[in-house]
Amino acid sequence: MRAHLARVDAVLVQALIAAALSFAHIHDIAMAAGQDGWKAWAYPISVDLLLVAAWRRLRTGTAKAAAWCWFVIALTASLGANVATAGLLDMTDVPAWLRILVAGWPAVAFLGGTLLAHSAPKETTDEIDTEVIEGQENEPEAAPEMPAQPAIEPSPSTPPVPVPTALVDHARKVAAEHHTRTGAPIDTPTLRARLGVPAPMAEAIAAQL
Repeated sequence: MRAHLARVDAVLVQALIAAALSFAHIHDIAMAAGQDGWKAWAYPISVDLLLVAAWRRLRTGTAKAAAWCWFVIALTASLGANVATAGLLDMTDVPAWLRILVAGWPAVAFLGGTLLAHSAPKETTDEIDTEVIEGQENEPEAAPEMPAQPAIEPSPSTPPVPVPTALVDHARKVAAEHHTRTGAPIDTPTLRARLGVPAPMAEAIAAQL
C-alpha cells in the first residue's frame, strides 16, 4: 500500500512540476508576442484545458482520431513554448509568424475544446449489435401461419325423390300398424326395412306421413 502511494505521489509531483514549467514557458511566449497582463496568463490555461479535454475523450470516447489530433496540437503548443524559451528564441525580437500563431491560438483552442466537450461519441458496432439482438429476443414470437383452408362449396341440394301415391298409402298402413303394436311412431330406418326401398325414398315417404 505504501509503495503504491509512493508511486502515485511521485507521478503527481512530476505532473505538477511539468505543468508549472510549461505554464510559465507559455506565459513567457505570450508576453514576448505582445500579449501582456491577464492575457498572457490566459494562454497557458487555454493550452492545458485543451490537453485535458483531448485526454478525457481518449479515455472515455470512441472518436479517437479527433481526440488524438487535438491532443497533438495542444502538446505541440506546450512543447514548442518549452523549447522556444530554452535559448533558441530571442524573446526581445519575436518573429511575425509567432505573433500570428499566438494571436490565433484562442480561436483554435475554443474550436477544439467545443468539439471535444460537446460532441456525442458514436456508439460502437458491438453496442449496436447487442441492442439489436436484445430487441429481437424481447419481441414475442409470431404464431406460425396456418395454411389457408380451401373454401367448402355447398353441396347441391338433392332433388326430391318421386314417390308413388300407392306406396305412400301402403307406408301409412305400415306406420299405423307399427304405432298400434309398439305405441310409438315408426322411424325412418324401420320404415325403410319394412318397405324395402332405398334410403332417399324412405326419407321422402317419412316426410309425407
